Amino acid sequence: MVSTLKRIVVVGNGIAGLTAADSLRAGGFDGELTMVGAETRPAYSRPALSKALLRSDTDLTSHELPPPDHGATELLGRTAVGLDADRRVLTLDDGTELEYDGLVIASGSRARRLGTGSDELVLRTLDDALALREKLSSRPDVVIVGGGPLGMEAASGALEAGCRVTVVTNEPPLERQLGPYLSSHITAAATARGLTLIITPGARVVDQDGRSRVELADGTIIDGEILLSAVGDIPNTEWLEGSGLADGGPLAVDSRGRLRPEIVAAGDVAAFPLAGANVRSPIWHSAIEQARVAAGALLHGDAAPELQAQPYFWTELFDLNIRVAGRTPLVGEPELVDGALDGPALLRWRHDDGTAAAVSVNYRIPIPRLRKLCD
Repeated sequence: MVSTLKRIVVVGNGIAGLTAADSLRAGGFDGELTMVGAETRPAYSRPALSKALLRSDTDLTSHELPPPDHGATELLGRTAVGLDADRRVLTLDDGTELEYDGLVIASGSRARRLGTGSDELVLRTLDDALALREKLSSRPDVVIVGGGPLGMEAASGALEAGCRVTVVTNEPPLERQLGPYLSSHITAAATARGLTLIITPGARVVDQDGRSRVELADGTIIDGEILLSAVGDIPNTEWLEGSGLADGGPLAVDSRGRLRPEIVAAGDVAAFPLAGANVRSPIWHSAIEQARVAAGALLHGDAAPELQAQPYFWTELFDLNIRVAGRTPLVGEPELVDGALDGPALLRWRHDDGTAAAVSVNYRIPIPRLRKLCD
């Protein structure tokens, strides 16, 4: 199939698009490769935005990635606005039409907002992170809505910057992602460092006196000098309206990332089959794995390998470095493999279906060895 592909377009210049382009070249594609990126910047590490980049004692290079060597024509600062899948033509916001033999959709997602005010900050792009870092330098009072990984990592960075920080969430921090044991561990570390945690059945962002504030379920108003919403993301699929590929949500692909033989998708915009349903996995590592599989499917069709998901998640917050291999959330008490529960620890959980998950907490271990503990 490689020989029949002369022109491939990749929509999205994040890690999924970058990995797809690299994988296409590594897989033997030597034709015309074009990348379309909405941001004017080259690809960068999004995980660094809520981790190292917010710390006042680190430089501004933690997000940088090595220069790409895929040799693609990069159209940065441009967005896709339409697709004629039958004619195989992609339309950009400046009216340019790009014909293709193969298309990779990696258009990612954008931050979800709770209000309409310009003072409600989000943390999705490098520009968002740099602006937030600058605001934190004056040590303002910070209110963060959302107790997931992004919200809690941002809270950790704000506390390190010397800010007073309040997190408003509808459930214990990271409990939905990691389970109650690790959630309680993270919560204890956060509150010990001065975090104010408010758990409420619901919260919304309201405009009051020209400013965005957080209103709790009981009507209490929580005010801060900075308001950051970290309440999830929305897949960027609106540009595919009328193409027959999307119904307003994520792109439901097959186990090789295909929507059509000549169109694949990967990253935050894609929902791969898992346990009988198509689900998104908006995690850095998943985007890389999916992009490699999707590129292979574009080049080799059914001869390419299917996605063999190896779940992996990591977070750095409140002096905790937590790495998780295997399916989450984690229910019940862990088995201590090495270390100590009150210090660096290597832990394992057994699921009811016989599978396992392994977790390192401030414990040095290579990822392959951590995954081996899941066997």
